[in-house]
Amino acid sequence: MHIAVIGAGAWGTAMAMAACRHPAGHRVRLHVRDAAQAQAMTEQGQNHRYLPGIDLPVSLAVVSGALEPEQWQQTEPVDLWVVATPVSGLRACLQLLQSVPAPVAWLCKGFESDTGLMPHEVQVAVAPAMQAGALSGPSFALEVALERPTALVAASAHAAVREAMVQAFHGPALRVYANDDIVGVEVGGAVKNVLAIATGLCDGLDLGLNARAALVTRGLAEMSRLGLALGAKAETFMGLSGLGDLVLTATGDLSRNRKVGLLLAQGMSLAQAVASLGHVAEGVYSARTVWQRAQSLAVDMPITEAVVALLDGRLHARAAVQALMGREPRVEAV
Repeated sequence: MHIAVIGAGAWGTAMAMAACRHPAGHRVRLHVRDAAQAQAMTEQGQNHRYLPGIDLPVSLAVVSGALEPEQWQQTEPVDLWVVATPVSGLRACLQLLQSVPAPVAWLCKGFESDTGLMPHEVQVAVAPAMQAGALSGPSFALEVALERPTALVAASAHAAVREAMVQAFHGPALRVYANDDIVGVEVGGAVKNVLAIATGLCDGLDLGLNARAALVTRGLAEMSRLGLALGAKAETFMGLSGLGDLVLTATGDLSRNRKVGLLLAQGMSLAQAVASLGHVAEGVYSARTVWQRAQSLAVDMPITEAVVALLDGRLHARAAVQALMGREPRVEAV
């Protein structure tokens, strides 16, 4: 296969590396927006900005300049386009790719902040005829780059798109499972980032393992409620893109969203916490949108509500915990 990856952040670079290492011998191009970064990656053989110390495969072609999908298709047809930008950059990329015949996959998780749309809804609005889907699941870019065992989900309503993602990435260190429930997969990928902020806050305040377990479990219930209201399948939330991604992001030390919660618990402002990361923490930008979608559907999401109040500065860390613990008793249910 010929695979084109757009975006050379940590995740885009890691997935381009994984495709390069595939036993089938894929040809992979990694498109870098910043020409200086592209030159540095080519000369140094590493992406020092996002994955320092890890050598890029020698077969990986790092390119920059204007993205011209139609010209690429004419000179060397691409079999799979992979968009590795944050959610905020997805719409512009899909507009550029709207006429390509090959499947398109995106790696971002979250909601578009100004419209409240999930990635697949952005795609429907921009390029409704596009054959596309999401590659999601419990994964840190660093571990994928280091070839540590990882399992992902290829989600799309189109069987051909799911198959293209599996062929591109399923290999010795990376398992890819197909799923036709793109709504559930994307809800899981978006909401777990918000819940990871809450779990980081819980751990940062040293509330204990009991509290963490309760938060993760009730957070999964919130995720499921919203997903079901949006048309997802219940079983999706017990899989890799639901429970799996939530557990990893809420408890893993490489999680940027968890780190935001930890830093807020230490007394940092939101601006200070985000600035210290050096990477995008999608939960910060999608929390309010998740809450707004939940409100519009009359879905109860108290943990998400508390996170939004915390990020907005309307609640301090301990007050957010008190607000959750002070709720009226109720029957446990999704």
